[in-house]
Amino acid sequence: MSLAACSGKAIQHKDGTRGGRPLSVTGIAKSDVDDVAELAQRETVASLRRLAEKLYRRNPSELRKNPAASLEAAVAQIFAPVNHWHLSPRRQLDWEASIRSAFDETFTGDRIDALMAGLLSMVMASYDHKTEIYLLDSLDPQKLYNAARNIEIAVWRLSNARNASGQLLLLSNAVDAGGVANLSFEREFGKLIATQDLIARVIEDKTNRAIRFTVVNVASMVFLPI
Repeated sequence: MSLAACSGKAIQHKDGTRGGRPLSVTGIAKSDVDDVAELAQRETVASLRRLAEKLYRRNPSELRKNPAASLEAAVAQIFAPVNHWHLSPRRQLDWEASIRSAFDETFTGDRIDALMAGLLSMVMASYDHKTEIYLLDSLDPQKLYNAARNIEIAVWRLSNARNASGQLLLLSNAVDAGGVANLSFEREFGKLIATQDLIARVIEDKTNRAIRFTVVNVASMVFLPI
């Protein structure tokens, strides 16, 4: 009760939601770094969710391929497994194949579902498929770093993958008729990559496990292992 009384007020975000989480007994088994890792994971999943919504709005033809009744339902079916990830079959998804299929010209399914499900599974794999992180858990900073580089590869493909007619397979950033650029996708992906890089460095410092920094050829579409 004393601890609860000392806790600060949650931050209210501009979308009306509040940050923070209630104090619990399980929190005693967590270090500050564990809390930061969980926060980074939640922020990453939230960024992916926002990107999924934006991609569906930008590419309504992909939404029509999805059996879901609405945009909200299509996004929900991608991210619902996070709430019970340790039991979800999504843990077994071949995330690399899923991302690749989104940029395969012959793919006839929902490219956004394939891309975002693949990215989500890849990110969760970088956290060893954990949604609760405790003192005795040891995340691998290399996996977290590699996930950031893989996101960079996916972003490059999103901006460059075209069909035989030269049309982009998925629309994202755009420039309107007046020459004004809409770079909201680029900003959101940038935040996503920065979060992964930051938590990788935090975990590196905690575990004294050095990250092997790799120069990635994003055009090659060769993903780093997680």
